[in-house]
Amino acid sequence: MDPWLLWLIAAATLAVAEIFTLTAALGMLAGAALVTAGFAAVGLPLLLQFLVFTIVAVVSVLFVRPVVRRHMLQPQVERFGVDALVGRTAYVVSEVTGLGGRVRIGGEVWTARAYDETLLIPPGATVDVIEISGATALVHPRE
Repeated sequence: MDPWLLWLIAAATLAVAEIFTLTAALGMLAGAALVTAGFAAVGLPLLLQFLVFTIVAVVSVLFVRPVVRRHMLQPQVERFGVDALVGRTAYVVSEVTGLGGRVRIGGEVWTARAYDETLLIPPGATVDVIEISGATALVHPRE
């Protein structure tokens, strides 16, 4: 079997293993094996193929992997789903107490409870969404 084909098989195997580990290291090694397959296809001797693989693998693991990991570990900037509702303004549709009520957040009507259970918030009042618990918005009146 041709050496370039063996390097391609190694690259594919490492790429599949990277999918399951998500460490970025095996992906870098898969890239190094792919580059080496290209050099092997043009007839580079076996010893030099291993040298190319070693150099590309070391350079990618030392320099590219930290950048990739830094981007993978960044906190999520955008809030989605119910997390995006926290901090928004809502309007009371039916009286909100510590036991229940209804508010309109954007274009949707949500069940709501007063964040402070002693409060009674009348219909038409403007409130802030403090927290979402299940399908219930915990709200506090605007001052």
